[in-house]
Amino acid sequence: MPEKTYIRILFSLTLSLSGIFLLHICSVSAAAQNPIRIGATVSLEGKYTSLSYMVKNGYELWVDEINKRGGLLDRKVELVLYDDKSDKELATQLYEKLITVDKVDLVLSPYGSPLTIAAAEVTDRNGYVLLAGSASSTEIWQQGFTYVFGVYSTADRYFLGFLDLAAQSGMKQVAVIYEDSTFNISAASGVRKWAELFGLETIFFEKINDYKEDLLPIIKSLSSLVPDALIFCGYPPAGYHLLKLLEKQNFKPDGLAMTIIPAMPDFYNNVGPFAENIFGSSQWEADERLPFPGTAAFINSFLAKTGMKPSYQACSSYSACQILERAILQAGTIDHEKIRGFITNLDTVTIMGRFKVDFSGSQIGHNPILIQWQKGRKEIVYPTKMQTAPAFFPQP
Repeated sequence: MPEKTYIRILFSLTLSLSGIFLLHICSVSAAAQNPIRIGATVSLEGKYTSLSYMVKNGYELWVDEINKRGGLLDRKVELVLYDDKSDKELATQLYEKLITVDKVDLVLSPYGSPLTIAAAEVTDRNGYVLLAGSASSTEIWQQGFTYVFGVYSTADRYFLGFLDLAAQSGMKQVAVIYEDSTFNISAASGVRKWAELFGLETIFFEKINDYKEDLLPIIKSLSSLVPDALIFCGYPPAGYHLLKLLEKQNFKPDGLAMTIIPAMPDFYNNVGPFAENIFGSSQWEADERLPFPGTAAFINSFLAKTGMKPSYQACSSYSACQILERAILQAGTIDHEKIRGFITNLDTVTIMGRFKVDFSGSQIGHNPILIQWQKGRKEIVYPTKMQTAPAFFPQP
């Protein structure tokens, strides 16, 4: 081959390789600049609205803070949110859209066990890690999901503290009313199981489908039984309706405990003096005395952003983001298999408390809290190591 021809070929090849190399560098640089997109649904309409706004604010606060710190893996984080309107079928469709159309890199969970199960069926099928930041039904962990991890203590353990205290106070009987949904069924079933172990007799166990129609006749039946304690497992609309009916009927058992609404910051304002002495299950409280790292900073940041104190739903959503952040930074990638591997073996403490899951993804490290409204203040009454006030049971 003539020397000049050889030089020309070598020069052309060098230019081509340089172009490929430069193209690769530009591609990598462009990828580094693209945001990490995280998708989720929130309920801006329907029965989960008030709680879902807490979830939304928790997610948005974390995104604000992570971007101020430079993002994840030197990439900004972008939140893609849709309104699922508290509807399971719509949640399914929207998570399909997030993954197959929007092609988000990561996902976060909706509020509530029914919607989380609907979302998980989509995310698990597509190999996306889902931290269930606002769901606790035991049913979730019986589906054989591979990529779903719980943040909450499971619903069947929500009233352990209340039943323990009720038994210690000398109570003998408990009545249970619950809404027909996966979360509330789990919570009610747990009450019946643990009540027996604490020596309490469940004398009434009733499911409701339409709270506006079902609750009044149930309350009239209960008032003749006069149980020592009443536990209600239901979402806010049903819970507030129950309290209005109890007050109107002038019927209030010595021990009255409920899911969700007593733990909300505005509960006393919404209910008034009838809220006195009511117990509520909680996963966390906006109390700076809690011994979890970053609690005070989170409370103050949330208050500054929203003008209100965070509920445990806001905390758990933020905590789910913390865990996802830790997994990504540790793995050095947004690869779901590596994120899953890290979370599976993680045993840590977030602002919400301990995080550790079992082989099914169910939360086993975190324990529920019991609160009670006393003299217009929400107090932690169980467990004793976190107690801000002792529990109070009015005498008949």
